[in-house]
Amino acid sequence: MSVKIKICGLTRPQDIEYVNEALPDYIGFVFAKSKRQVTPETAEQLRKNLDSRVTVVGVFVNEDIAMITSLCKKGIIDIVQLHGDEGADYIELLRRKINNPIIKAVRVKDSESVKASCSLPCDYLLLDTYSGNDYGGTGKAFDWGLISDTDKPFFLAGGISAENAETAIKNIRPYCLDVSSGVETDSFKDRNKILNIVNLVRSVK
Repeated sequence: MSVKIKICGLTRPQDIEYVNEALPDYIGFVFAKSKRQVTPETAEQLRKNLDSRVTVVGVFVNEDIAMITSLCKKGIIDIVQLHGDEGADYIELLRRKINNPIIKAVRVKDSESVKASCSLPCDYLLLDTYSGNDYGGTGKAFDWGLISDTDKPFFLAGGISAENAETAIKNIRPYCLDVSSGVETDSFKDRNKILNIVNLVRSVK
């Protein structure tokens, strides 16, 4: 099965134009505090213009469950990505409110952190770079050798770009590559970089 690709952190109408052209499998709207944060209202407007073949992921950090539930029920997002300190209890509570798939991000400090996360009641893991107090978005890769056998499909994040995407696919075989800063120029999404990496991922066998 070919590896999928997610372009995360879309904020502008032109970002939607770029992904409609490239057609990645997933895009991400960041609702947590970050330079790529969007409001529910902005996300709703952007979603209206998005090609229906692209699945929308909402990214949250320790968010109130009622807000996530609302975004799911309104059809603004299809999948929930939890990027904070949410544990099994939080995920179970959220599951009782929504039927949407749940991704739990893990900041990989060591191979044990990956193993421990496999027991969480989520559908996917997202393996990201560990960085002190940051909840992700570092733009730096981590040591992929720390990825132990996991029985959950996982998104690979942290410094993914056209330069290392092929290596990641061939050596790690993630379910999906998660790209954000790797397709930006001057902190904004770059059409050519998006087209390039989507085509690259699709071409790797």
